Amino acid sequence: MIEYMNQLGGDAPRTGTAPEGAAVAVWSLDTSLESVGGHPVAEAAALLDAGEQERAGRLLRAADRQRYLASHLALRVLLGSYLGQAPEQVKLVREECPCCGGPHGRPAVAGGAVQFSLSHSGDVAYLAFAGVTVGVDVEETPGPDAVADVLPLLHPAEVAELTALPEPARRPALARVWSRKEACLKAEGTGLARGLTEPYVGSAAAPASVPGWTLRDLPTPAGYAAAVAVRA
Repeated sequence: MIEYMNQLGGDAPRTGTAPEGAAVAVWSLDTSLESVGGHPVAEAAALLDAGEQERAGRLLRAADRQRYLASHLALRVLLGSYLGQAPEQVKLVREECPCCGGPHGRPAVAGGAVQFSLSHSGDVAYLAFAGVTVGVDVEETPGPDAVADVLPLLHPAEVAELTALPEPARRPALARVWSRKEACLKAEGTGLARGLTEPYVGSAAAPASVPGWTLRDLPTPAGYAAAVAVRA
């Protein structure tokens, strides 16, 4: 399923051709970098569209703004490389929401030449590209308070699995569940609109089978979990 996994740094990437069908190219990024893909993050706003600039401008904390700019710069650099366009020429749109039909569904490239998904948590971002619908998610290992808040919202079987674990093991296990579930929900385009109960993804070392999707865990730095879901 995963065609290759690479790390985007300060230099311009060598992406090759865009993945086709259910082949997936996944890239990881350290969002604290000063340059991403050959462009200074401090100058990233000039390469983003008006909506991205507005969202970046609403972020009050410098660290949050840095993470947003770095990850969205990375998205445009990689999409531009796959499409043969400059980063600022890539036109992003929103698909229809599958819940209400409104114009706030999955982000997409105008024309749909390549499908993509972006996620960032802490100082790490993951980006996935495919020829069919794809979702990627990365999660930093949550603290005890987050575990207490999220645990009741999950599938009953996942609640039972996680509750049976000792507390030190429960936190990384929840990160696995959360990243798997979010990858599927982002691929579907529903996000959290329908809650976190479905789909059941499990907390074991390998994810459960999800009808209609191929779901895989991804390698991560210590303290994180990540997963990618692609339409089967």
